[in-house]
Amino acid sequence: MQIKIHQEGWVYFIVCSILTIIFFPFFPFIGFLMLIVSIYIFYFFRDPNRVIPVDDVIVAPSDGLITYIGKSKAPRECNINEKFTKLSIFLNIFNVHVNRTPTDGKIINISYVPGRFINATLDKSSLDNERNIITIEKNNKDIVIVSQIAGLIARRIICDLKVDQEIIKGDRFGIIKFGSRVDLYLPLNYTVLVSKGQTVIGGETIISNPKNISKISKTVTI
Repeated sequence: MQIKIHQEGWVYFIVCSILTIIFFPFFPFIGFLMLIVSIYIFYFFRDPNRVIPVDDVIVAPSDGLITYIGKSKAPRECNINEKFTKLSIFLNIFNVHVNRTPTDGKIINISYVPGRFINATLDKSSLDNERNIITIEKNNKDIVIVSQIAGLIARRIICDLKVDQEIIKGDRFGIIKFGSRVDLYLPLNYTVLVSKGQTVIGGETIISNPKNISKISKTVTI
């Protein structure tokens, strides 16, 4: 089994590991606490490989619990005057926090919005919290939007994408540190195959099947 962590986690893990080594001989209790913190940091920033369906389906952009499904306007920063089906995925502190692209396509816009850090389970966090909004144009010109939203504890959003970049479904594209939420906006004609209260796996769980493919013909592990 392959065990690795996201590159953003190494600095936290190394610092805590060094502090653990320093404190253990002189202050064993503090050293033990630092050891627990080091283990948790490694766990939080874990970056497992996922089995990605190659067919033209939409996959979950993150691990977590679906807390909302419904019609919604696109985020105002996208300047798109049409409605979408919005799905909100809440990530607790035990979920994998590495984000993955939900579809193949091209990045046509990225908007970072400073904001508050209220509880990410609340729907108003989509409008009030710090967030990073990514607009993707599929090869058939359909628009899919992903919004990385900071939560109550999260204080930094990482996005490695650039405008005009071509993306492949399931690729890692960023991480939100320490609890967060990801909103996914799909065209209204896309049938949603998941339900509120369902736990999804980033890159693996099929959110929508626009072409009604009856059987997934091929997968790739990344």
